[in-house]
Amino acid sequence: MPPLPRPSTSRLSPMRRVLFICSRNRLRSPTAESMFAAPGIETDSAGLAPDADCVLSAEQVEWADLIFVMEKQHRVKLKQRFATSLKGKKVVCLDVPDRFEFMQPELVTLLQKKVGQHLR
Repeated sequence: MPPLPRPSTSRLSPMRRVLFICSRNRLRSPTAESMFAAPGIETDSAGLAPDADCVLSAEQVEWADLIFVMEKQHRVKLKQRFATSLKGKKVVCLDVPDRFEFMQPELVTLLQKKVGQHLR
């Protein structure tokens, strides 16, 4: 009996781990986390403020393959606090202002436009 064909590894892509960061992890980053979770993409979100619903940890930064921050100030704080964990990580600033509600249609549209191109 001939051996069974092996699956082509060129078609199998590894799971992408994407982290979304905002200030308090209440509106923007949880929206993005919900929107972009899909087969092949694991998502997580956190905030940089001390009173964030989920305060960003070094473990989350180390876990992620790709990190999105909502504002330039988030990128600065991220680099200040987690410089060692960020080595070799891609960090993308989305320039999404803090004026949206959770899953607000305008926020969803903006995130689709700005994040989608990085996940293809």
